[in-house]
Amino acid sequence: MSFNCGIVGLPNVGKSTLFNALTATAAAQAANFPFCTIEPNVGKVGVPDTRLDKIAKIASSAKIIPAQLEFVDIAGLVKGASKGEGLGNQFLTNIRETDAIIHVLRCFDDGDIIHVDDSVDPIRDAETIETELLLADLESLEKQITNIERKAKGGDKEFKEQHDFMKRVKTALDAGEPARTVPPENPDEERWEKQMGMLTAKPILYICNVNEDDAASGNDYSTKVASMAAEKGASSVVICAEIESQIAQLESTEEKKEFLESLGLVEAGLDRIIKAGYELLNLHNYFTAGPQETRAWTIRKEAKAPEAAGAIHTDFEKGFIKAEVIAFEDYVSNNGEQGAKDNGKMRQEGKDYTVHDGDVILFRFNV
Repeated sequence: MSFNCGIVGLPNVGKSTLFNALTATAAAQAANFPFCTIEPNVGKVGVPDTRLDKIAKIASSAKIIPAQLEFVDIAGLVKGASKGEGLGNQFLTNIRETDAIIHVLRCFDDGDIIHVDDSVDPIRDAETIETELLLADLESLEKQITNIERKAKGGDKEFKEQHDFMKRVKTALDAGEPARTVPPENPDEERWEKQMGMLTAKPILYICNVNEDDAASGNDYSTKVASMAAEKGASSVVICAEIESQIAQLESTEEKKEFLESLGLVEAGLDRIIKAGYELLNLHNYFTAGPQETRAWTIRKEAKAPEAAGAIHTDFEKGFIKAEVIAFEDYVSNNGEQGAKDNGKMRQEGKDYTVHDGDVILFRFNV
């Protein structure tokens, strides 16, 4: 399973600067004027995981392949975007295709950087974006309900139930509440929710972009955002996009560590965003290891062994026979697969096994 996040926010909040830093590319032009991002930029970064190096060393792997985290930098939205203002709702389509939303909020004062509303207020900015997404959802859902109503009149029970679910979501949207406040109650509703493609159903992570002096402890703006996020059942992370840009230019891990320590920071903003994102989407990693490569695979925390196998290839899931599993700690303490096997630490697991974070797995399958 890939982790795909759409980075949204008003113009000039530091979205593209953050995107460039996170992906260590210059794909997105960061400039001090609205709409400098004309097309959505996509960048993938490797997810840092110290366990990979330990496994690869024991397995004598030729290469290491970390899990991939994908960011989509979406052009700055403005009030009225759902009705075509600014660059319009063409970018709402790009958001619709992501798994989660990273909402960057400006939490710093700087008279040299213009703000579309002429003042800094991250709570107001968050409400502006949420309103535009909500209005876009309402417009989309009203059309879907009209279509389902015709089918429901034919007496089909499933269409009737789907219509009822849609109406529950619409009631929430009409009240100014996002679709995520109406969680699916059964597998059918989960399926219908995906089909509906509601923007406000996506989990959201707020990124407070602060200046360098506030990077370690945040400021009044970020404190207000944290309170707002808690009320919404969301999370927030404090970062400084400019610092992330400087980190991206450093080549060695030691240089990055020293730079962070000089600023009183324990880890880079990217690492904090990844951790928060994994928690947001309920994800974790398992590993495969061998002479050719050691690789991390991202899956849902509740994933059973066949689903985890499917992350490698759909044939692995279809033809799943069993999984030979070694816990990460057992793999390391027993010096690899053979030692774990000799000491009874390799387990044979079937289709009902729930894969744990850090499992080192060899799948047996037949197609």
